[in-house]
Order: sequence, then C-alpha cells, then structure tokens
Amino acid sequence: MASLILKMSVSLDGYVASPDGSTDWLAAGRSVDSTSWVLETVSNAGAHLIGAATYAAWAGYWPSASGPFAKAMNEIPKVVFSNSLTSADWGETEIAAEDLAEAITRLKQERSSDGYLLAQGGTQFARSLVGTGLIDEYRLVIHPVVLGAGERIFTAPLTIESMSTTVFSGGAAAHVFAAHP
Repeated sequence: MASLILKMSVSLDGYVASPDGSTDWLAAGRSVDSTSWVLETVSNAGAHLIGAATYAAWAGYWPSASGPFAKAMNEIPKVVFSNSLTSADWGETEIAAEDLAEAITRLKQERSSDGYLLAQGGTQFARSLVGTGLIDEYRLVIHPVVLGAGERIFTAPLTIESMSTTVFSGGAAAHVFAAHP
C-alpha cells in the first residue's frame, strides 16, 4: 500500500498560512540545501495530491514554468480533490470527487507500486487530510519566522513520532514525523 506524506511549510509559531494570504514569509530561511531537500521530496512522489484552490493556482503556473521543480510538477501524476471541478487541463491530472477518506484509501491501494502519495499545499485540504487519520508521514519545513496569526492545519491533539530533523544553512529546518495509528 502506498504511503501518504503531507509536506507543508510552517512558521515557527505553527501557522501554515498568513492572515492576509501573503506568501513572502516562505522565503525566510530558504537556502540551496533546503530547496534541494524539498525538490527531492517532490520529485520522488508517485502522485501529487492537492485541493481545488491549489490546483487552480498551480495549473496556471507550472505548465509554462521552467526551473528545477517544473519537470516533477508537470510529469508526475496529480490528483485534485474537488466536488465542483469537472475538468482538468493540466496533464496527468485525475479529479477525485468522492469522500476524502474513501479516495485516499483507494489511491493508497491503487498506487502502491508508484511510490508515495505527496499531499502539499492548501490549508483546508491539509487540515481535512489530517482529520482523516490516513497520513502516514508529516514532512514539515519550519521557517524561522513568527506570523503571530494565520491558519493552522492541526486543530486537535495528534501523537506523532520524530523520525529525523535536518537543519538547513539558511535557518529553516525539516522535521519528519511518522503518524501513530
């Protein structure tokens, strides 16, 4: 069965999105080694799982983008979770409109030989995934910035086990956690 990994950027005070929706805080602590770590995570996925809002933004950007992430973002299959989206023009995209937990369970079974399923981007989508209890691993990049307010993905107690920590030259740190059943 394929593993489900959630990769998110998080502020030092636990927020994944700023109150005004700005993303400039994501540059805090960024460095060549942190970018390489994220690129490896993204490139080794068997499929990218995203919510509809993230899909809309990314589908407008990645198909014509260049740079180190473009190949992985365009060539690796994507699954967008939406009850309203009826078509997806970005190549290699499947729309999952069924119940989130049922869709994740199906994808874990169907894509067991393709590598891990990587969920990334979209606060509401990530929060919903956390709520399913089906995430196997959390890859959280903690940026050295305090937002003071914003949106969180963890809204209830959760027991996780630290697997590794990588501190990057720019000050960000990647924490990898295994979920406990």
